[in-house]
Amino acid sequence: MTAVPVVSRRTLNRTLLSRQFLTSRTSRPALEVVRHLVAVQSQEPNWPYVGLWTRMAPFTHGDLESLLHERTVVRSTSLRRTQHLVAADDFRWLRPLIQPFIERAALRPLYAEPTAGLDLTELAETGRELLGDRVVPRRRLAGLFAERYPGRDGMMLARNLELQVPLVTSPRIGGWGGWGTRPSIEVALADAWIGEPMEAAPSVEAMVLRYLAAFGPAGVMDVQAWSGTTRLREVIDRLRPKLRVVRDEQGRELFDLPGVPLAEEDAPAPVRFLPAYDNILLGHADRTRIISDEDRARVMPGRALVLPTFLVDGFVRGIWELRGTTLVVLPFRPLTPGETESVAGEAERLHAFVVPGASAPEVIFS
Repeated sequence: MTAVPVVSRRTLNRTLLSRQFLTSRTSRPALEVVRHLVAVQSQEPNWPYVGLWTRMAPFTHGDLESLLHERTVVRSTSLRRTQHLVAADDFRWLRPLIQPFIERAALRPLYAEPTAGLDLTELAETGRELLGDRVVPRRRLAGLFAERYPGRDGMMLARNLELQVPLVTSPRIGGWGGWGTRPSIEVALADAWIGEPMEAAPSVEAMVLRYLAAFGPAGVMDVQAWSGTTRLREVIDRLRPKLRVVRDEQGRELFDLPGVPLAEEDAPAPVRFLPAYDNILLGHADRTRIISDEDRARVMPGRALVLPTFLVDGFVRGIWELRGTTLVVLPFRPLTPGETESVAGEAERLHAFVVPGASAPEVIFS
């Protein structure tokens, strides 16, 4: 019987960085990068631009904005019931796979109380009728629901519709713009926007394989943490004959695509700045391959926040933020002079991207 290889934490780290295009920036087109990553976090519309900038060379704001306007990439509720950018043809199979998880939110009091006594299937049909093939401001949709259901909270009915029916937000909301407040959210039926229906029988096995290509090697709990779905053990067991099996240093079984190389644990890892909510920090149940448990508590302080971070030697070493037009770097512990120089250089390049048109980089350490 062949012994199962053991891979070190640093090997997992370097492999993850490589597959996420964080060892060296990729020259692939933006659409291809979005497809490889499966879904790009977009809780705040500007963050996916930073996430692609740190992975691609060259990359401009217009590279992503054009995909949104061309409808080849859509912004919608996706993994873990959060906003993501997904290639339109991938969204057609991904959303149906995670739809049961999204719908479960309707059982929470926040959503269940405003819809008490209503048939949710009928509510979804009404929402489809009200939207048709139009792009409608959510506030307007709320008003239409309030007219159709007198005495009900129209906004909560509109929000409940987003759990029942795949909707997308307009490119005006997903485009590069100011940080913070955005125009009123505009929504459309996903199938009307894309021009094709959601897939009726999508393959969960295909989803797992796509995940492993960008996040592997990984265990069952990792895939579930990334997707928000559960009961994937039997899926991976069906795939097992086609997968490479390794173990981490704690003896946990990890799965990977055969023939896809593992990185050398001593491979260099340049400084990289990551946006808030980047899936490299959220794509595994055990996140110690990228961030220590101690630092995780500082990056994820509660209230579902995941702060923007920077990597030194492949691991999270601090956070960053914009204060006006100044980029502030906040290391968790002292950096060496060489690390400080590298972090400052990358921070200046990031500043030029997030504050376009600035006459000079404004970067401070705090």
